[in-house]
Amino acid sequence: MTQAANDTQAQRLTIDDVSCRTGESAERLSEWQALGLVGARESDSFAPRDVARVEIIRDLLRLGVTVEAIAEAAGKEDPEFQRYLGWCEFDVGQPLYSIGHVAEVTGLELEQLRRLMEAMGLYGRDDALTDDDVSALQCGRIALEAGYPEDGLLQLLRVFFDALGRAAEATARTTHFYMSDRMKTSGVSDSEVEAKMDAAEGSLNPLLEPTILYFLRRGLTRASRDDALMHLAEKFGVQKQGEAPGQFDAAIVFVDLSSFSPLTEAMGDVKASEVLQRFSSLVRRAADVHHGRVIKQIGDAFMLVFTDARSAIACSLEIESRTEDEPQFPAVKSGIHWGAVLYREGDYVGTTVNLASRLTDVAARHAVVVTSAVRQAAAGLPGVEFVRLGKRSLKGIAAEEVLFEARIEGPQSAEREIDPVCGMELGPGEVAATLSLEGEARSFCSDDCLRKFVAAPE
Repeated sequence: MTQAANDTQAQRLTIDDVSCRTGESAERLSEWQALGLVGARESDSFAPRDVARVEIIRDLLRLGVTVEAIAEAAGKEDPEFQRYLGWCEFDVGQPLYSIGHVAEVTGLELEQLRRLMEAMGLYGRDDALTDDDVSALQCGRIALEAGYPEDGLLQLLRVFFDALGRAAEATARTTHFYMSDRMKTSGVSDSEVEAKMDAAEGSLNPLLEPTILYFLRRGLTRASRDDALMHLAEKFGVQKQGEAPGQFDAAIVFVDLSSFSPLTEAMGDVKASEVLQRFSSLVRRAADVHHGRVIKQIGDAFMLVFTDARSAIACSLEIESRTEDEPQFPAVKSGIHWGAVLYREGDYVGTTVNLASRLTDVAARHAVVVTSAVRQAAAGLPGVEFVRLGKRSLKGIAAEEVLFEARIEGPQSAEREIDPVCGMELGPGEVAATLSLEGEARSFCSDDCLRKFVAAPE
């Protein structure tokens, strides 16, 4: 497709054009046209929006909606269906360009342009690039001309695509679940929900870009400071420069909840997610106080990174202390390793990360398990003692590792009762029910857990 063949709203398409662009057979398109889903019933003419509508129909069919139900919703102009149409057709009026035309406009070589497009998530869009796509690719060319290495730029584009895609998904999902669904549950009519959502979007949509820029600028300030600190550490000889781009020494922490699976099984997903939300807040606050970063969260497990081992230990011990103070909360366990990591596409990879991820497998409840490398890097940390655990075999790690438990010096906290069903730890006054079985007392967080235990005792 050339610029002269740009796809505008005024352009008329044939059924073969739509078939070529969507991969849907002309016969199937004719069936949908007869139902009033695409094109005009009394005409052979189609419009660019019909290409988008074909994608909508296929999405709904894939979910199990019948084509007859789709036609009925379209005929009745169902508000939710029309809203979905609006989102899917929002860029229909934009002109479309071919990859060859964009290569000519940007001055990028075709293969280099393809690599940039792939990093930006523009797969299979060789003949459907919009003005916004072209502008973004122009930015890529300018960055390359300014001296930004292509391998680094591709990583950056992938991070932007993934991270901002998640931000966009969170925006749409929270709006749906916490605004639209809540209004419907409270008895608000569909038409009133539609009106309120339109009004809310009119107020909220203009806030998106400045909010995203705020968080980006704030994050960039912190990241630039951390990067400058790393360069100074190398300059003063307290940290060695990596052998490969993106390689440097760091402390990697993995922290998760003990018995989270049985807790979910006993309490249900919603209640368990509330516990997880409390845990997430504790982890993020502690990481911020101790100059660490939360890299990822997978279920009840968090991965954090620190530029020094002392901060990693202090953060892990604070998380442990804070969770102990939480009423009816599962125990926490952590694992820390220190060594060389590779920074790639917003993540940290390498043997240091792999080893750290295995430490929680051997950690007891409440334990902060560290390697000898961490103990050495954090030597002299006041108020902390390292208790030798001995050599341990770790899954996927060839050599045995000498491990230690890092803990605050002095008397340790008294053990609390543990609910045998959900794994929740119970402090004084938190035991809802007790049961003596074969001379052993059992404590439960709720009557529900007691009933489940009686129905299926260990």
